[in-house]
Amino acid sequence: MNTYKITKKQASLDWNQVPVAHITYPYHSEPVDVTSYAQICYDDNSLYVHFVSKEANIRAEGKELLDAPCEDSCVEFFFAPINGDSRYMNIEYNPNCWVFVGMGSCVDDLVRFIPETEFPLTSESSRTGDGWEITYQIPFSFVRRYFPCFSPCSGYEMRGNLYKCGDLTNPPHYFTWNELTGDVLSFHRSCDFGLFIFE
Repeated sequence: MNTYKITKKQASLDWNQVPVAHITYPYHSEPVDVTSYAQICYDDNSLYVHFVSKEANIRAEGKELLDAPCEDSCVEFFFAPINGDSRYMNIEYNPNCWVFVGMGSCVDDLVRFIPETEFPLTSESSRTGDGWEITYQIPFSFVRRYFPCFSPCSGYEMRGNLYKCGDLTNPPHYFTWNELTGDVLSFHRSCDFGLFIFE
């Protein structure tokens, strides 16, 4: 199982000082020239998430209410805030800052939140010379609406995974940070989550 240490945010956020989680396990039928990594840090009020993706064929079509970011060039963060609670949150972004936020214990009972009205995420995306990146903030107050006991501090642990995908990119691609073990490709198997430890 992979482990990632979520560092405490300094007064001035410098991503060069935050550890990198490489999203490297591939799950597609042909070679794909895509590399991605994520970084996560926190303060007393929020998680801060930064993804960087190097990919030549960026797809960014989704921007309507029910569009699925995973059909585009997409980065995803899944996390189970409370140990012993089977539910997790999944946050998926495309390069347009279009987001899917869901919660459930598996893909079959996943509930999707409506953007702008049900969750207060702040995000910023930009194109780079060889791909794109996105940074966003997850307020603890939002997580605590559904997980009231969520209280990260030094030593706190939670399970989760990081993904890079593109259902309709050319070619389609699927990568994970922690390796998947099932016979069918699914990002929604919490048994395949790695471990996040707050410093």
